[in-house]
Amino acid sequence: MLAAGRMPSTKPATPAWCAAAASLLEATARKPGNVHPEASFADLTHAELCAAAGAIMPALQQAGRQPLGQVIHAAVVAARAVSRSNANLGIVLAVAPLVAASHQTDAPLQPATVRDVLASCTSTDAAAIYAAIQSAGAGGLGTRSEHDLATAPPPCIITAMRYAASTPPADSIAALWGLGYESLWAGPVADLAALDAAGYGWEQTIIKAALAQLARTPDSLIARRHGSETAAAVSARAAAVLALPATRQPEGLAAFDRFLRQPRRLNPGTTADLIAAALYIHLWTRTGPAKEPPLPCPITIE
Repeated sequence: MLAAGRMPSTKPATPAWCAAAASLLEATARKPGNVHPEASFADLTHAELCAAAGAIMPALQQAGRQPLGQVIHAAVVAARAVSRSNANLGIVLAVAPLVAASHQTDAPLQPATVRDVLASCTSTDAAAIYAAIQSAGAGGLGTRSEHDLATAPPPCIITAMRYAASTPPADSIAALWGLGYESLWAGPVADLAALDAAGYGWEQTIIKAALAQLARTPDSLIARRHGSETAAAVSARAAAVLALPATRQPEGLAAFDRFLRQPRRLNPGTTADLIAAALYIHLWTRTGPAKEPPLPCPITIE
């Protein structure tokens, strides 16, 4: 249980509140290989993830009102100020367009609305997003022959994202921007809905959805840092854990977690970012003035 006062309350819930809550839920679930309350990295703790989740909320409140690049840059700078390393760059990049799209219509959030938000990005947005990625201090991004972060930002950020999504080492967050958010709805959003409907608790819902996403798609952070073969092997292990009988899954999860942490850190960080984005959709589409969040939140938000 997180301490009270980490996030302000909003009644009814706003898109920015749902983004912060999704980040907290994702960080708190004890997913194999990720930071959570019982496991830290040398340069990142659960407390820092919580602080970063709260820090992005004021900036995301301006999504749909201010240019998207400006919102992303402000959120990343705010998160970086409360953490020693990159805490949530991937989450901000994945969630900010969703938050902006949530302000565009009263209808249920759909990939087409997000696509319209992304299509409105200008060269100024591209420059701000490049600056945000650079200021996050994210490691393992690699270099590219085109649209490299060390070069001038492109006129069209979608072109750069599409290139990053289709050129090894491929990036799954860039794929959302460049190829569309449909895969997010078809994958982890559908998984969360099915697991929630089946009656799993909030943590098991998130853990199982993360395993399913990792089994479905090799983690692009692992692929960039350790190679595509290692990323594929991690995905195969995630699928094997999911296939275990229920009585053996706790043992399998523990063994998988140890494998991801030692002797080298195989952090499925991009998978975690995608789960946070899916949690945002799950929360926002089910939360309104007279409704409670569908996943009991393991935090006190006041």
